[in-house]
Amino acid sequence: MYKLQFFTFDYLNYIFLLYIIRDSIIHKKGDIFMVSIIKDIKYDDRNNLFTDIYFPEQTSTTNKILIFWHGGGWIKGSKEACQELGVRFAKAGFTTMIPEYRLASQSTFPGAHQDSKTFVEWLLNSQYVTMPRSKQPIYQIGASVGATMALFIAGQFGFDTVCWSAPLDFSEWIKNHKDTVASTDAASELHLTNPRQIKDSFYKFFTVSYAGGEDPSILQKMDAYTYDLDKLNRLLMINSEHELTPLDSVLKFAKTLAQQNKALNLILLPGDQHAMGYANKYIDKSIEFLLH
Repeated sequence: MYKLQFFTFDYLNYIFLLYIIRDSIIHKKGDIFMVSIIKDIKYDDRNNLFTDIYFPEQTSTTNKILIFWHGGGWIKGSKEACQELGVRFAKAGFTTMIPEYRLASQSTFPGAHQDSKTFVEWLLNSQYVTMPRSKQPIYQIGASVGATMALFIAGQFGFDTVCWSAPLDFSEWIKNHKDTVASTDAASELHLTNPRQIKDSFYKFFTVSYAGGEDPSILQKMDAYTYDLDKLNRLLMINSEHELTPLDSVLKFAKTLAQQNKALNLILLPGDQHAMGYANKYIDKSIEFLLH
């Protein structure tokens, strides 16, 4: 895969990690690329939230910015766990932002959603946006619930967006799964063997954790169908047929967009892989969509 060396030095009060990467996947074998990483730049003083930024070796005058939203069901996940993706996106020419956000243990809905908007507003007023807003290319890729938040942002800011397995429906789903027992590991804790039941158990766990319960009024606000999608622009959604995110919710969302005269590009995969399970196979396809 990658051969890595890194060096650290103090510069403008930040620590840069310079990775010299011998690539064997995206670029022709033998090329050497350097990616600079600034760790832990604070974007929210009130909630003490940070972002990591991955800079490509050469930045063009257009300075393409990509925001990657990590997943984890709003109960786990971190920007640190996405370092390999950050490097890969930077090697593709993007100044890549990977922000953290509050998890359910710190703040229930709409905490993480508010954090995503706070981050974008910080970014748009930062030194990293070097062109007028109407000309600055900013893109998004989100994984799992990170993709849900990417939709939330795309509807308000118009960024071209790729969603890997975004959970979309919460209110109707909870209503129809009253008997499902919430668990992060239903196979061992509840001794379930049916793959769909195991997935449903986790879906319920992270949903009620972030919602802070099963209040229908809160769950409805979490539903992607209820987001302000007025500025939604180009959108690619990737899902597997039997994954964590129910396929019927994806089709319902597609119908919602059609009713609003908005287009959707959908890639439907066989099998049950969710988000990061197929990510490596579809990174290039995702980047191609954003840039063309």
